[in-house]
Amino acid sequence: MARLILFNKPFGVLSQFTDKGTEGSVRPTLSRFIDVPGVYPAGRLDRDSEGLLLLTDDGRLQARIASPKFKTEKTYLCQVEGEPDESALEALRVGVTLKDGPTRPARVRRIDPPDLWPRDPPVRYRKSVPDCWLEIVISEGRNRQVRRMTAHVGHPTLRLVRWRAGEWSLEGIAPGEWREIRPAGR
Repeated sequence: MARLILFNKPFGVLSQFTDKGTEGSVRPTLSRFIDVPGVYPAGRLDRDSEGLLLLTDDGRLQARIASPKFKTEKTYLCQVEGEPDESALEALRVGVTLKDGPTRPARVRRIDPPDLWPRDPPVRYRKSVPDCWLEIVISEGRNRQVRRMTAHVGHPTLRLVRWRAGEWSLEGIAPGEWREIRPAGR
């Protein structure tokens, strides 16, 4: 039976079990939180992103979750600098052209600040620069895609939390915690 782990990856943690960075590096990895042999991340989250990371020991399930050809939707809660106007949101909705080509259309809406855990370190606060929260749903997963999309429309990302991937969400999972579930149909 396939294993599937839902992990709430904290800010600053690498989405891998070992750090192949510089010698003497002390960056935290998944091995600090998950001691389950044979599971690997299905996709990645950047070190400075937080939230749902799925791990499995099933290669087909891993491909279904991570491969762009399956178009698994991923929902992000994104705190951005400034207050995007409707034209900026519409640009994200139809797709923007990044250096590696056009993005697929995204579902985007402004949301109230979500009730999330405090981030360590906290997001910088600037009295003279407002910020707001967006919910962004994409069906691809390029390197730093959401961050590059919001920067492209003039609103750099300050905090990024993946809340959902496909049918799985972070609901009830604290940062650094994980839950094993049985994948549907397995």
